[in-house]
Amino acid sequence: MKKVITKLLVIIAVITAVAVITGGCAKKPVIPPESDGQAGSSASSSQSSGTDGAYSENNLAIEGTLDDSGSADTAGALDEQSDEYKQMHGRSSGGLAPVYFDFDQALIRPDMADRMIENAEYLKQVPNTVIIEGNCDDRGTKEYNLALGEKRAINVRDYLVDLGVEATRIRTVSYGEERPLFYEQTDFAWGQNRRADFVVE
Repeated sequence: MKKVITKLLVIIAVITAVAVITGGCAKKPVIPPESDGQAGSSASSSQSSGTDGAYSENNLAIEGTLDDSGSADTAGALDEQSDEYKQMHGRSSGGLAPVYFDFDQALIRPDMADRMIENAEYLKQVPNTVIIEGNCDDRGTKEYNLALGEKRAINVRDYLVDLGVEATRIRTVSYGEERPLFYEQTDFAWGQNRRADFVVE
């Protein structure tokens, strides 16, 4: 009796292993869009001429990416790569704006004071930790720029603390020249890369 049970268990194990190895996921059949004048008539009318309702990649439905929540469209994602978006937001989280610095300086510029106040008011309303990222343009040595980026991040942190943000909620990091937003060797690009970003965790 034990031999029969052992043989049955071995056969079941072999069948299960074969099923797992050869089975995999079932393939979903690709169904071409309808072209019989019903629901597919509007889709087929928008196809380019010359396809005659034939199946092609051009008449597939537009789908989002795997990580797309459905609330944002593709155009919105592309806007984050535009120069205008980078100038306004840098790499800062939503609701926060970057602070820019003069060449070889770590002091908060007077024209950035209102931006610092707005950032502080926003941070007081959220419980999250914020990371201040110090950045530099690529002039000077890497070591110097890392130190300068750190001074910028620390000065921004101290300014936020003076404005009432809890010091325990602020971390600083320096990227020096390692993470430029603009790669051109122009005064504009250098000015945009000398900044501190505010990243909410």
